[in-house]
Amino acid sequence: MSRRVFVHIGLPKTGTSYLQAIAWPGRERLREAGLLLPGARKSDHLFSSMIVRDDPGIARRGPGASEAWDRVRADVADWSGDSLVSHEFFCAASQEQAARMVEQLAPAQVHVVVTAREPLGLFTSSWQESLKNKSTTRLADYGRGESDDPRAVWDWRALDLGLVLERWAPAVPAERLHVITPPPPGSAREVLWERFAGVLGIDPATCDATRGFANASMGVVEAETLRRVNERLKGFNTARARGVWLRSFLADERLVPRRGEPFWPADDQVADARARGERAVERLRAAAYDVVGDPDLLRVPEDLPPRRHPDSVTDAEVAEVAVDLVATLMGDLQRRAERTSAPADPPSRLTRLRQALRGV
Repeated sequence: MSRRVFVHIGLPKTGTSYLQAIAWPGRERLREAGLLLPGARKSDHLFSSMIVRDDPGIARRGPGASEAWDRVRADVADWSGDSLVSHEFFCAASQEQAARMVEQLAPAQVHVVVTAREPLGLFTSSWQESLKNKSTTRLADYGRGESDDPRAVWDWRALDLGLVLERWAPAVPAERLHVITPPPPGSAREVLWERFAGVLGIDPATCDATRGFANASMGVVEAETLRRVNERLKGFNTARARGVWLRSFLADERLVPRRGEPFWPADDQVADARARGERAVERLRAAAYDVVGDPDLLRVPEDLPPRRHPDSVTDAEVAEVAVDLVATLMGDLQRRAERTSAPADPPSRLTRLRQALRGV
């Protein structure tokens, strides 16, 4: 049985994809250093989060998905060192589900790891991510409540650090709950990996941190364009289809590179995010959690630069982005056709002779 199991539960949009993009390619080196990534592949951790949260959607995830949590636990049981289970959707689990997960990993000593971020930036990034998953919700209507559903991952349920700690903190002793705050502004992105590795008790140099990537943001017009495209979009109803075509192909590869203007939500949503940040910092200071970094960086700054709201985007602005996007997609299609169409074989001498005779 593993000595310790580190369960990295998110939060979403706090560098989780960056950390996972470093850890999984370095899986064998981590294993040599005594840290196991259990399961057959990275998706087993996503599927495990669905199973832990009693998400019936696991049945639609293909052969073997429903057994992912069993595979992960079997690997943990067979390993004598430390193990790491990482997916940002674990954070939406209920208090009962969190406690059950910890119990199912016994007798290993379970540590819960939370990567955090100031809630206003987290909120706007989360809305963008929901658009990449085919949402049509306007920013003005986003995050207007707290869901009771553990499947709700694009909701304050998963974004509010204080709410997540309320559900997860009872599952482990306070000293085994680690909260990693964001590095100071201007820091190298590798600082997050270094802090994460420090909690895991491994040398950061064990893995190649340059393999990690940071999710970039769409501008205000690009985000609103994607939202309107989603309103007209047919199909793309599976997680894989949304991930390949909406998130990667359309958003990350074609809309993000436009480097559009950043944006904020409405004033009342900014105030709500600020209040949530204050409550989270107060909780951290009052508890005996292992906090790595400066908790004050989890507060929404008092002075925010002026930015537009997506509701200010005009039809003409959307049309300009849409026309550029169509032109880009036409180029994509042409290049794809040129790569996939095999050149025709030249006619044989006999064929040329027959063609010549027919022309006589």
